[in-house]
Amino acid sequence: MKIALAQINYHIGNFSSNLLKAKKALEKAKSQGADLIVFAELAVSGYPPRDFLEFRDFIDKCQDAVKELASHCHGIAAIIGSPSVNPEIKGKDLHNSAYFLADGKVQDVVHKTLLPNYDIFDEYRYFEPNREFRVIDFKGKRIALTICEDLWNISNDPLYTINPMDELMVGKPDFMVNIAASPFNYSQEKVRKEILVRNTKEYKIPLFYVNHVGAQTELMFDGGSMVINSTGSIVGELDYFQEDLQIFDLEHIEKLNQIKSLPKDKIALIHDALVMGVRNYFGKLGFTKAILGLSGGIDSAVTLVVSARALGKENVHSVLMPSKFSSGHSVSDAQKLAENLGSPYDIVHIIEPYDSFIKTMDPYFHGLSFDVTEENLQARIRGVILMAMSNKFGYILLNTSNKSEAAVGYGTLYGDMNGGLSVLGDVYKTEVFKLAEYINQDQEIIPGSIITKPPSAELRPDQKDSDSLPEYDILDKILYEYIEQRKGPAEIIAMGFDENIVRKTLKLVNTNEYKRHQTPPILRVSPKAFGMGRRMPIVGKYLS
Repeated sequence: MKIALAQINYHIGNFSSNLLKAKKALEKAKSQGADLIVFAELAVSGYPPRDFLEFRDFIDKCQDAVKELASHCHGIAAIIGSPSVNPEIKGKDLHNSAYFLADGKVQDVVHKTLLPNYDIFDEYRYFEPNREFRVIDFKGKRIALTICEDLWNISNDPLYTINPMDELMVGKPDFMVNIAASPFNYSQEKVRKEILVRNTKEYKIPLFYVNHVGAQTELMFDGGSMVINSTGSIVGELDYFQEDLQIFDLEHIEKLNQIKSLPKDKIALIHDALVMGVRNYFGKLGFTKAILGLSGGIDSAVTLVVSARALGKENVHSVLMPSKFSSGHSVSDAQKLAENLGSPYDIVHIIEPYDSFIKTMDPYFHGLSFDVTEENLQARIRGVILMAMSNKFGYILLNTSNKSEAAVGYGTLYGDMNGGLSVLGDVYKTEVFKLAEYINQDQEIIPGSIITKPPSAELRPDQKDSDSLPEYDILDKILYEYIEQRKGPAEIIAMGFDENIVRKTLKLVNTNEYKRHQTPPILRVSPKAFGMGRRMPIVGKYLS
């Protein structure tokens, strides 16, 4: 039996596009002699459809797409994910399902058993879990068909009280098929492989695994679909961050050796994910041109390079907005970067509008000393200029703030926190520097002076980030332990960090939740990103 794995970049709610891609993949697989083609979880609708699932019209369109694809299944069978209607009155109205299509119609429907309801997942909000288990018979073989999380309860600390594969093994399956929507983070590929290999070793049958690829707003999917034989050897692997289709012979995979796959570098993964995330955000929304404020600092520099690689250098417009506090090298560094890329830029001075605002506010601020108010005023003037150009020319503004800044509130609402998409909002400052070094590995694109100079917002004379924050190599380690590892202050202090710095940092994180609720969607690259996967109260008192 020849089995095709179709790794496709779907678009949530774009039924015509998703169906067209599926039909093209099916015809290609059929022409190459495949007996079965496997698509991903909720492929018909795209993942995650979220509250679109509450609209009956949306579900009807899903059902119509499944029937249309089934009508093309002659001489080849297909497995594809889609929501399905739960006929039972009790329970949720929908299932997260895998459809088995053959001979022009739906032959069977298998529902997802384990519905994740943590981090970015909220599937139990919409779906009723499966409670019946059966294998699918096809061409003399028995298929154990599961959906994503159904294979993840095999860890040492199981989250659920049931393991679907234990139930399916009663039917003596010949191989497993798992259709998935496994979002990217920089450690997910390694964890995913460990879990899937563990399944094949546990049940001693091969596994065909299909994942999504592409970005859906802040969530990104890296692909990496694979085939693992019964000994736990990964014998086939599809591309990462690219659509792909490959065909495997079931009878031959046991004879294949483990493929040689080099460990994927964390920074390289983050870079590729960000490029894909920007490209898909613009492409799926029908936008083509971006704008950003280019300060001469490391964050805007990396954002410019990533977005230029995603959209084309000519489609990213930089605006340099020097103030009376800007250093001369900041402007020249920013110009040099834009010229290295061949990307357009303008210089718009903000000294006059700033002085005008100061004059306007003087009757109210008279006699009061310069403070964060005047600093923020500069950032907000820049935000107004960028949004004006966005409105006038149809650009989408890219936010350049990093995760370290977002964590401790080191940013100005309605100023440098503006934007339609936050490119680096899940990348710590120390990682931004590593991204810059990665970008420059073959040639100097980002001027070296941008990388080596001390970070500064340049909103007051001789300002440095370290005036207000701990050094980033210390700050980022504390933030990682608190945000990603969920450790409390006592645990972090016990690791050797200064108690005052730890308590001040955690207080900043929790008291600035209100700012993060007003930021653009953030491309998720870590296991715990700000946004839909981290839900904290604004008015909470814990550690604040």
